[in-house]
Amino acid sequence: MNGTEQNVFTFRLDQQSGVPVYRQIIDQVLGGVATGRLKAGAQLPTVRQVAVDLAINPNTVVRAYRELEIRGVLVTQQGTGTFIGAQKVERDEAERSRQLSQLVTEMISRAGAAGFTMEELLEAIHERSQHAGKKRR
Repeated sequence: MNGTEQNVFTFRLDQQSGVPVYRQIIDQVLGGVATGRLKAGAQLPTVRQVAVDLAINPNTVVRAYRELEIRGVLVTQQGTGTFIGAQKVERDEAERSRQLSQLVTEMISRAGAAGFTMEELLEAIHERSQHAGKKRR
C-alpha cells in the first residue's frame, strides 16, 4: 500500500436532495476539479467500485463518466482506468445557473423541513455573508 491510496476520491450521495444520482456524481467531479482536489491525471474509482460503494446501478456511473468524457473532463484508457483530463474545465452560464438554482432549492427545502421560515433563512444567509466578507478582507 502506498501513500497515494489515502487520497482516493470518494463519492457521496444525498438521497434527500432530489438531484439525480448521475448528476450528483458529475457535480462532485466538477467540484473536485474546480477546488483542485482532483488534478489532471488523477485516477477515479472504477465504475464497478463506485456502483458497489454507493449501492447503485453501474449504468448510472457509466452515464456520469460518459458525460464527463464528452465534456473533456475525463479520459478513459481501456484496461487502465478513468482519469481527470488535462483540459481546463469551464462551466458555461447555463450550467452555473442550474447549479445555483439546485443549491437554493435544496437549502429552502431543508430549511422548511427543519421548521425555519424563509425570513429566518434569508437573515441567516445575510449574517453569514457579512461575517464571511469581514474574514476574507
